[in-house]
Amino acid sequence: MVLEMLNEAGMVALLSIVVALFPVGLGVLYAARPSEQLLGLLRPASLAAIFAGLSGMLSGFVTILRGIAATESPIPFRRVAEGSAEALVPLFIAFGCLTVAWLCVAVGLRRQV
Repeated sequence: MVLEMLNEAGMVALLSIVVALFPVGLGVLYAARPSEQLLGLLRPASLAAIFAGLSGMLSGFVTILRGIAATESPIPFRRVAEGSAEALVPLFIAFGCLTVAWLCVAVGLRRQV
């Protein structure tokens, strides 16, 4: 289901997903070789992932609202719900990636002690 939505995603949504994947790589690196430098880089990368996810989500909602405004006839609720679900995908992926990244940090911190 998420993969189907990714096929229909716009450039902003896809870019926000790519940005959200970056902290996962840093988290895996930190789990393998903990260092203050990687941890220091992971914090701003996490913020970038959060803002990218929010940006991708808002871009989707803007598209939905423009579609609603451009339509004269009543719009079925089902279509609005489907569009809203698609708009939430970048944020869902961003938070999922951040969860994995910070779990890797927890493993790295455990190894460091």
